[in-house]
Amino acid sequence: MIQKLPAADNSVNDSRTEETLTDADILDAMRHIPGYLDISTEDFRTIYHLAHRHALERLFVGVTAARLMRTEILPIHQEMTLATAARQLADSGYKSLPVVDSAGLVVGMLTETDFMKHLKAKDFVTLLLQLQAGTFDVTHQFNHAIVSTAMTQPVVSIFPEAGFMDIMAAFGKHGGRSMPVIAADGKMSGLLFRRDFFEAYTLNNKS
Repeated sequence: MIQKLPAADNSVNDSRTEETLTDADILDAMRHIPGYLDISTEDFRTIYHLAHRHALERLFVGVTAARLMRTEILPIHQEMTLATAARQLADSGYKSLPVVDSAGLVVGMLTETDFMKHLKAKDFVTLLLQLQAGTFDVTHQFNHAIVSTAMTQPVVSIFPEAGFMDIMAAFGKHGGRSMPVIAADGKMSGLLFRRDFFEAYTLNNKS
């Protein structure tokens, strides 16, 4: 199952800004403005959000998922054994990879955390202790289980044309390091990494 985010809705406020802008902040700011302001704190907050969103869209007008994504990504197939998928994940150098079905449609994400969960290990140290104690057969676990039984679903994805606000909202919906960029036909266009997005954000702020 894929959870795609729609195109940006200019009527939606940045929730993170909403959390940081309190009534006390607004009242303090209004006290520093000369003259009488016939405006409520809620009106002030609405104006602030609109101005903030407009500024972000102006600053990051050229930032799209298509420009930031990596396209050399080889996805994992859902019918692979976990042993084969683990080798592919290790060879990629990434912490997670998209999972596709036989038609090439993105159906999930396979992460290092998914492997740990499948092995019922809460962390790497616990896994090492279990291996040392010989409490389970890792070879059997990996050679007989397939990717679809361990992958993360639904996967948060985004369209290639998605802009800055869409990307920020998508990464706000999950704590992963990356998410697939998916074309209208459901097939993978690339993989967008959180660190690449933040690097673009930093560079645009400095320019």
